[in-house]
Amino acid sequence: MKKVLILMLAVLLISSSVVFAAGSSEQEDDVFKVAYIARAQGDSFASWLANSIQQEMDKYPDMEVDIMDGQASDEKVNSFIENSITNQYDLIILQPNNGEAQTPYVLQVVAAGIPIILTNPRIPDLMGTTYSVDADPYEQGAVNARYAVDLVPQNAKVVVLNGPAGNMHSTARELAWDKEFFAKRPDVTIVGEQIAHWNKDEAMSFMEDWVQANDKIDAVISMNDNMAAGALEVVKDNPKYDDLLVFGVDGTAEAALLIEEGRLTSTSFQNAYELAIKNAKLAHDILTGEVTDLVDTDIDCPLITKENVELLMDAHRATGAIQ
Repeated sequence: MKKVLILMLAVLLISSSVVFAAGSSEQEDDVFKVAYIARAQGDSFASWLANSIQQEMDKYPDMEVDIMDGQASDEKVNSFIENSITNQYDLIILQPNNGEAQTPYVLQVVAAGIPIILTNPRIPDLMGTTYSVDADPYEQGAVNARYAVDLVPQNAKVVVLNGPAGNMHSTARELAWDKEFFAKRPDVTIVGEQIAHWNKDEAMSFMEDWVQANDKIDAVISMNDNMAAGALEVVKDNPKYDDLLVFGVDGTAEAALLIEEGRLTSTSFQNAYELAIKNAKLAHDILTGEVTDLVDTDIDCPLITKENVELLMDAHRATGAIQ
């Protein structure tokens, strides 16, 4: 009798295990796999956006995301795109490093039938082919340039820090400064201009050279906050530059603190938290069939100065980036 009971119990346990395993497998199959390919997590904004994407994706129990760091290398970014196709991800979110270099690989994703969202920046030539969540880079530069027109002193000497060539955000922000500032201020002289690839260390190196080569620099025009912070680091203990005007874009936590201290003049708030919320929701809506048509959407990019820096501080305090 005992042997019969033990045998029946063993059968029940095995049956339960099979049912549990089948249920677990079924549950795993219901989870959508998303690849997020970051341009370069060594860049403060790209890191902020990648971390925000992770946090937002964690709010959806039926999605899991793998974050991949392109390290500012087209070869690495393109390899991640190809691997994401091979590994049959359900959806890809791509932060391009160089739109031109990534275009043929994005088209491979489209041909494979995998939905792809381009974010920060979109690739203009692929509009109508992919989803996108971004901000208006021309306006990001323009809000700063319009503010600077009446702020930069007459006959000023300025230096310019640009983002990487082939990047839509870099190109559009430069264009905004050309049209909204330099075209209106022919008295201003550019005494140094370099591509610093959004990178703080590169910006520091260029600023060190410019400080040595020029007896006066009145303003630093930077296409992002990270490079602006690098320029500021070089002159932080030099009273000669106490009145230096410095303009950036992004609204990072570091930028918020620099504005509060009176060292960074202004930035345009490209809210990575908002970009992440929109990306995660769009990804979920695509994967669950809520969205079937291509979506192309922008977030706002308000000017942030010392007068309204609390708006930026509050956004970062809400996530713990600033205590």
